[in-house]
Amino acid sequence: MAALFSCFSVNPALSQADFPGSGALSGHGGAVRSMAVLADGRRLISGGFDSAVIVWNLHTNVAQRVFRHHDSTVNALAALDAECFASGGEDGRIALWCGDDEQPYRVLSGHSAPISSLLYLRERQLLASASWDRSIRLWRLSDGTSAGVIAGHDGPVTGLAHLADGALVSTSYDGQLRVTPAQGSGRTVRLESPLNAVAVAGDGVIVTAGADGKVRLFAADLQALGERDLGNGPLNALAVSPDGTVIAVAGIRTQVTLIRRQTLEVTGDILGPGLPVWSLAFSPDGSELFSGGVDRAVRRWNPLTAKPAGREIASAAPPERIAENEEGARVFRACRACHGLIAGDNSRAGPSLHGIMGRKIASAPGYSYSQALKQRDIVWSKETIAKLFEVGPNAYLPGTKMPEQTIPDPQARQALVDWLDRITR
Repeated sequence: MAALFSCFSVNPALSQADFPGSGALSGHGGAVRSMAVLADGRRLISGGFDSAVIVWNLHTNVAQRVFRHHDSTVNALAALDAECFASGGEDGRIALWCGDDEQPYRVLSGHSAPISSLLYLRERQLLASASWDRSIRLWRLSDGTSAGVIAGHDGPVTGLAHLADGALVSTSYDGQLRVTPAQGSGRTVRLESPLNAVAVAGDGVIVTAGADGKVRLFAADLQALGERDLGNGPLNALAVSPDGTVIAVAGIRTQVTLIRRQTLEVTGDILGPGLPVWSLAFSPDGSELFSGGVDRAVRRWNPLTAKPAGREIASAAPPERIAENEEGARVFRACRACHGLIAGDNSRAGPSLHGIMGRKIASAPGYSYSQALKQRDIVWSKETIAKLFEVGPNAYLPGTKMPEQTIPDPQARQALVDWLDRITR
């Protein structure tokens, strides 16, 4: 896995007030593009513009694992059974993951353009994938073989959902909303605006988010049930609460808006931080809403109050050892979700940094490193750590799983390594 800071990110323009401990899961090196809650309901997976997938423990807000396979943005995630999930990238590939294995157990290839959406069809044991190549593909999870290709969209397919009878619901940039049953002919309605996302409530009501800023509702037979115009440009993220009563939607130029589905009344706005938001997801019980935005963090919200939810990130070191007003501590704060500073704290995505100075790379006891890092001949010091964040992980440590990021400010790099030199002894 990561060599050192597998979840480090810093923006010198932000103040301490911009990093509230409660409700924020910081770790990606780029905007958070996709999210899904795993089947156990205790963990969330997020995919970023940094090409990384992070598995988060929702009880502690700690990043448990960081996975890298895709060449670029991870556009889509889908929770499968148990500890398994699927990721879809801008590279057109779909990776299937299970447990703690560092590499996907299967890679599905067939699309000729970026993956935009993934959907697990549990009853049929199929994975559906939508792509900008205007197609939807069905894959057998038992062996990864193709179970069919669904055509008909005239533009990039942007979203997938399903009805209770197993019928597939899809949207595309050509303005089509389509329902494709497992057997028989489908039905289609074409709107004047491109559609960017779709979700289905538990009672079968279809919800779409459009490039024209409108949220629209449809019955399963595609009869229009109503719409809400939020204005101000395209909507790109959409989620519906498990009980079907709350719609959460966000756009490139808008905040996260909470809508009562039955009346289409706006009940609240989440004004930030993290705007614009690229992805939204509800917890299985509907008590929390997760948002992923350009601030590289997953944030937790109470959908009833539109206020932050969740708990503090588990401390990386005893409080008495950390002076939060120190510059080095401020720079490190975004990283503590993934790295502890106490000996033996290897339950996070990255190893403990206790005793890091003078230690050979990939040698911390009790942590499982990738083979690529075990073959490197680097000893960690203030100089080597500073170099890591000057040139970036991919250049300094080829083969690392660490999200790509740098600290361009020399003073911030120096503050970090000086602080680590003192705090990790």
